[in-house]
Amino acid sequence: MLVIVAPGQGAQTPGFLTPWLEIPGFRDRLSAWSDIVGLDLVAYGTTAGADEIKDTAVAQPLLVAASLAAYEALGATPDLVAGHSVGEFAAATIAGSLTAEQALTLIRERAQAMAEAAAVTETGMTAVLGGVDVLESLDKHGLTPANINGAGQIVAGGTLEQIEALRAEPPAKARLIPLKVAGAFHTEHMAPAVDRLRAATEGLTPADPAVRLLSNADGALVTSGADLLDRLIAQVGRPVRWDLCMAAMTEQGVTAMIELLPGGTLAGLAKRALPGVRAVPLKTPDDLEAARSAAKEALK
Repeated sequence: MLVIVAPGQGAQTPGFLTPWLEIPGFRDRLSAWSDIVGLDLVAYGTTAGADEIKDTAVAQPLLVAASLAAYEALGATPDLVAGHSVGEFAAATIAGSLTAEQALTLIRERAQAMAEAAAVTETGMTAVLGGVDVLESLDKHGLTPANINGAGQIVAGGTLEQIEALRAEPPAKARLIPLKVAGAFHTEHMAPAVDRLRAATEGLTPADPAVRLLSNADGALVTSGADLLDRLIAQVGRPVRWDLCMAAMTEQGVTAMIELLPGGTLAGLAKRALPGVRAVPLKTPDDLEAARSAAKEALK
């Protein structure tokens, strides 16, 4: 069984789209989507610096567009699909619930709303790798476990003062890695963004998923378009439970995972948490052959 997954914010790196522009139609697709999001996606994915693509209003449309364009280049239909954080919009599109145009229109609103919410208070996120009594430590410092990613990785979100307090007194045996994001996503600090996204979806009726789709909220299969929309809106201010998504992948009998562009993070988690599952991240077009091979084997 094949699962295709789409990465979330923080996966972007300067120039990651450059080799993909050699694929026929790839540049044209990104150029068309640039008109929807009001950004030059080609420029941001090729020549922009790290600080420019760290901007939430840029990173989110860039990531969703990159994942969807890579999916088209891949040419494989999965048994199961999931996305991490903003990657859920790419996953919803692959599942047939949203069109690419609908997803990118919503992402434009989501990204701008989250950027504005992040500007209200100086907040951030840091990954906590390993450690003992991590959740208790986060609670002590007033931090939210914004991403529970499995494989011993939890991402904490909160004010910069709270994060600094955690760095001064980290959980025993834990390693902390600051993330290149502009705010504390999936926490209470994103409440204004939830309201704006809800207003932006008025009148939108997504289709029921045609491909099995896992939700970040709890790893459950989403079966209706209405439920999907509610989950996408609420997700902005709620923790991402990727650990439960991976548990559901095991229950569904997944044997192979392809992580869409820019791949690496989710495939790395899978290699530690899903033994026996072949995980192929798409980083450059050279990875397409291995991904197609994995898809062919899994879909037999």
